[in-house]
Amino acid sequence: MLGVVYERDTGHEHDSRSRLRVLMTERRRHRIVLVGASGHASVVADAIERAERHWIVGVIDHHQTPGSEACGYPVLGDERVLAGLVAKQHIDGVIVCIGDNATRWRVSRKVAAAAPTLAFVSIVHPFTSVASSAKIGPGAFIGPGAVIAPRAVVGAHAVVNTGATLDHDSVLGEGASLAPGVAVGGNVTIGDVSAVSIGASVSHGITIGAHSVIGAGAIVLSDLPDHCIAYGVPARVVRSRGEGERYL
Repeated sequence: MLGVVYERDTGHEHDSRSRLRVLMTERRRHRIVLVGASGHASVVADAIERAERHWIVGVIDHHQTPGSEACGYPVLGDERVLAGLVAKQHIDGVIVCIGDNATRWRVSRKVAAAAPTLAFVSIVHPFTSVASSAKIGPGAFIGPGAVIAPRAVVGAHAVVNTGATLDHDSVLGEGASLAPGVAVGGNVTIGDVSAVSIGASVSHGITIGAHSVIGAGAIVLSDLPDHCIAYGVPARVVRSRGEGERYL
């Protein structure tokens, strides 16, 4: 697989060949844009660079000034420019890189509406273990050191962070997330847009409802409903929560 060679343009013949190698490498990869310029976006960008399957054209973020730089890439504008970029810059795909689940889910729908022909790409860090029978949904991200076991399912726009594990036959719902170091047993179902926080463990066969948040270090030994916040050892519901309520 070809690597990118970045060299200062001095006008010498050697540098011309280097620029040509970079161009050839770019053309062999899918051209994508990142939506979001948060810390999570830098983690996704690092995985993309290491995997060498996609070429990052730039970043879409309405909080950043067009022409500035985010995560080492140019800011191209907000979601409104996406449709034009698809044709003008030959964009093949997009991934929404926002850590908060509800915001990522909402922005993903805005992106789909703004550029309906643009495909959502899933990004898997090269230092992961993903079973051949596992299924990774569009727009999902699998971080370094994560383990996705046989027949496990990671839903669209879901996030499995650094060192998290999703064991056999488990389902991580659309827009849901596992924070770094989370351990999820087999035959577990985690509902859409729910978040399991750093270092928590979910025992075999458990169901966690949609739009729920499990606190850091919790151990989940029984089913939990939709729209709740639960933490402790064992994890217990401490209150209900509304859809989109901030937790990061």
